[in-house]
Amino acid sequence: MEKNKKKSSVPIKILMVDDEEGFVTVMAKRMGKRGIEVIKSFSGTEGIQVLRRQDFDAAVVDLKLEDMDGIEILKIFKKMDPDMPVIMLTGHGSEEAAREGIQYGAFDYLTKPCELDALIQKIIEAIGLDKTES
Repeated sequence: MEKNKKKSSVPIKILMVDDEEGFVTVMAKRMGKRGIEVIKSFSGTEGIQVLRRQDFDAAVVDLKLEDMDGIEILKIFKKMDPDMPVIMLTGHGSEEAAREGIQYGAFDYLTKPCELDALIQKIIEAIGLDKTES
């Protein structure tokens, strides 16, 4: 029943920031088959550079990256594009840190490994929000 506010002819465009290249590549390929364009970034620094050049409907950011902490990336993304929803990905046992991310403006978090359908549903929920209510 929930309708995505984007026109169906325009694909959803997300930025995925995660240093697990295999995970990102597989998820991006699978989401691409479902009409979601995924721009891959394998470090926090690269993700910030990509966001400077393009607009996205949402971002999916891993909490633990080699070069930067996911919370740090979240804070920078929120300064760069306050309206872009950010979904945090976290390994088991790091839910407390992910909840901290929500305090800093993350839309929500999922634990890894996450199911493709759960991630897509979370992205749709995030971009389907009425931004005037926030």
